[in-house]
Amino acid sequence: MTPATLKPLRRWIWRAFLQSALIPLVLVESVLIGVYLYTNESIREAQVGYLQSSALENLDRAVRREGQVIDGRLRAIEAQVSIYRDAVGEALQDRRFQPDELEHMRHASTADGVFHSRSDDGRAASFYAASTPPEQQDRDKALRLSRLDPLMRSIQQTDPLVAAIYFNSWDSYNRIYPYFDVLQQYPHDMVIPQYNFYYLADAKHNPSRGPVWTEVYLDPAGLGWTMSAIAPVYRDEKLEGVVGLDVTVGQMLSEIGSLQVPWQGYALLVGSDNEIMALPAAGEKDFGLRELTDYSYAEAVRREVLKPADFKLDRQPGLQTLLTAMNGQRHGVQEVQLGGRSQLMAWSEVPQTRWRLLLVVDEANIFRETNGLAEQYQAIGYLLIAGLVFFYLLFGSWMWLRSRRLSNQLAEPISGIVEMMRSLAAGERKPQPPPTSIRELAEMAEEVQHAGLQLQLSEQGREEVQRTLELVLESTTESLWEVEAASLSICISERFVRRFGLRDSCLPFAEFNQRVHPDDLPRVRHMRLSMADETHADFFEAEYRYADAQGRYAWLLSRGKVIERDAEGRVLRAAGTHVDVTRLKQVQEELRRASLEAQAASQAKSRFLSSMSHELRTPLNAIHGFAQLIELEAQDHAERAQEAEYAREIVVASRHLTSLVDDILDLSSIESRQQQLQLQSVDIGPLLRSCAELVQPEVQQRRLQLQVQAEAYPPLYVLADPRRLRQVLLNLLSNAIKYNSPQGMIRMGYEVRAGGVRLWVEDSGSGLTEQQQQSLFQPFQRLGRENSNIPGTGIGLVLCRELAELMGGEMGFSSDAGLGSRFWIELPSAAEPTQVVESTGQQVQRAPQDLVPVLCVEDHLACMRVLQEGLRDMARVDGVPSVRRAMLYLAEQTPALVLLDLDLPDGSGLEVLEHMRREPRLAEVPVLVVSAAADEEVLAEARAMGAEASLLKPVDLQQLRRVALSLLGQDA
Repeated sequence: MTPATLKPLRRWIWRAFLQSALIPLVLVESVLIGVYLYTNESIREAQVGYLQSSALENLDRAVRREGQVIDGRLRAIEAQVSIYRDAVGEALQDRRFQPDELEHMRHASTADGVFHSRSDDGRAASFYAASTPPEQQDRDKALRLSRLDPLMRSIQQTDPLVAAIYFNSWDSYNRIYPYFDVLQQYPHDMVIPQYNFYYLADAKHNPSRGPVWTEVYLDPAGLGWTMSAIAPVYRDEKLEGVVGLDVTVGQMLSEIGSLQVPWQGYALLVGSDNEIMALPAAGEKDFGLRELTDYSYAEAVRREVLKPADFKLDRQPGLQTLLTAMNGQRHGVQEVQLGGRSQLMAWSEVPQTRWRLLLVVDEANIFRETNGLAEQYQAIGYLLIAGLVFFYLLFGSWMWLRSRRLSNQLAEPISGIVEMMRSLAAGERKPQPPPTSIRELAEMAEEVQHAGLQLQLSEQGREEVQRTLELVLESTTESLWEVEAASLSICISERFVRRFGLRDSCLPFAEFNQRVHPDDLPRVRHMRLSMADETHADFFEAEYRYADAQGRYAWLLSRGKVIERDAEGRVLRAAGTHVDVTRLKQVQEELRRASLEAQAASQAKSRFLSSMSHELRTPLNAIHGFAQLIELEAQDHAERAQEAEYAREIVVASRHLTSLVDDILDLSSIESRQQQLQLQSVDIGPLLRSCAELVQPEVQQRRLQLQVQAEAYPPLYVLADPRRLRQVLLNLLSNAIKYNSPQGMIRMGYEVRAGGVRLWVEDSGSGLTEQQQQSLFQPFQRLGRENSNIPGTGIGLVLCRELAELMGGEMGFSSDAGLGSRFWIELPSAAEPTQVVESTGQQVQRAPQDLVPVLCVEDHLACMRVLQEGLRDMARVDGVPSVRRAMLYLAEQTPALVLLDLDLPDGSGLEVLEHMRREPRLAEVPVLVVSAAADEEVLAEARAMGAEASLLKPVDLQQLRRVALSLLGQDA
């Protein structure tokens, strides 16, 4: 560098300020502002993405929720249709009903043969068309149907969706509520079965005879655009007519208009054929349609008038992707172009009718607030830029003045330090420092004096660290290795050579591979080949077995890294470590064997319990059954009172043994997680009262008092299996009865907790000590009462706690010695279940003298005799011991009932059941499964194949008689 290019210190300091302070600060601040603006945009995009995903999720959840609301309303209408249909069927068959005088007076005939109602009187309109000649009109039927008017009025007034309710007969009779002038609306010769989708109720279109929904049509009765839920009315096998409930499009619009659609969206209802059934005013602009309000009733009474083809979704441009998605999924969300805008459309299928509820939301409404906030942040960024420009103008001027002053203070001391360094280079170890008032420069001069010594000490320290690192590597790994690709050789540390008895530390691959286990050699070779591949990763690892000098194999974990490649990417050298993992492999193998042994033990336990269930229940059935028969025969003879008492003791003992078997099987199935629960909403009020009623006789017998907290508040529901929850409460009540003090108090009730509802049972007994509380939930632990006369197995509380955990709850207790105990089960809360109206059939009991044939398929003779004796006064029971004998019997005779055991010597009872359900002559014969196997899956399979009921051995004869009477009554 020439002297002309040298710059004075002042200029260098100023340039240093610019380059190291001012310019970097400007750049940093500019970058920060840029990051701020970019972050603002990124946050906006992230928010848009989040809002879009959130909108998709919320829309999907909202449409499913609102779809369930619509489905519930439609289910309620179908239930009302079923009720009305059954009432019409009874009215048509009941000819004893006599209409009142008002009904006769309000009917009249026209000159052209129409029999009709001429006044309202708060009753339904009646119209008997002239298409059925007057002499063939069943006018008594028309008058008799007036008994349905209160029901029709109640249905129409109760459900706001129901616009009208009617009955159309096969002979062109129509009864409809509310009343209107039928002569003004209907033509006199109207053939009613040709209207209102009457054909949808016949046997061809509706073989199940259940309620169905029509398309949207123009109602001939003057209600406008309407959809109907209709159901057939049969008398024997003849289709007497069709009942229906009309729901107008206007009512459906008001229903979906009240749905909660986020982001100012709206809802519409679409039929199974993609026809828009109900379109609110908010969607008319988007779809380019107007909901029809003009009606041509003259045309509607001549034929069925459906909505125009323009109301089909496939007529709308831009909805093809939506239609494709709707055909493949029951619910979802799709982005579409509708009304010239990007909109989100969510749909959910209504299971009852296959209709779809659609929610439409404009995407601009979702992102409006986010975009506005981003614009505000962007304006703030521009203000920051203007402020920083002004600040750096002032800051630059101050820095220039500061650089001039600093240069004067640094020039002389720096020149002196330069002289010291020249002296140091010349060999002088302690040059004289220049005078300076700056501490840092003084320290710099001092450090220059010790520069030579520091360099020497630094070199010595580096060498020491290198030796320490080599020792650490040698002691913490099995060995180090290095591969040379050019010579196809591997070099190993001395420790590995001594460990495995190798001849040298550097070996060719061929010699090194001789010690590798033959099964692992292909994997080792593949690892080396993959190292040579320039596209492969630089890191690799492999596990393989390597033999020592005695031929014993050890598991090695080899890990390495490529440390040198040539210009073309080929590997030249690689290095790594060997670690002995033999002990880890042994532990893994021991764990695998232990797991297999545990699985085998679990399977053996399951097989043993299944076998024990069958082997115990079959003889127990005989003991239990014959003891009941002896008790029944002896209780009417005073001289056999002792015999009856003995029989009762046998019944009690067999029930106790059966309970023990059931508890053990339940506990085993819960422990193996094979217990399947049917969780549903359970009303705790009726449950507590029913449990109290069941134990009330025993409470009175022991002279105790039972109080139940079941206030008349609105129903409170928990999520549980009803049968198992009842089992837990009865077990807790049984313990409270057995371990209570004389004339003690039992209380049961519930309390609402933060996590759910807690059901509790409290007694005033002796309570539990701390030692007893520690052993409370151990199987077969009776807390010192093993030798008492109080019956029990010691596993009831264990089973209750396991059932509580399976139902998603927990169980606990509190007890004070001498004061009593409180046991509780806490379960999660649940919503009120959907109410479904079910029709029930009356049971018909056969007269004792009219004995019906019953077939009992049972291989255990004692069990067969118990069943025969239990039903001897109500049926003639024929017994066969095998599947083959049962097939021969059924080929010749048709019994009224079949008692079927599933475990037979020559096969399964399910074969008999399958044969009966395939044979038309035997398809309707009821089957009662009486089995010793408590396998829920097998019993569920039997019910799925057509078994009407099932009982487990040992059989309670009273329960057997009740079930048999019910099944024989249905058969009669």
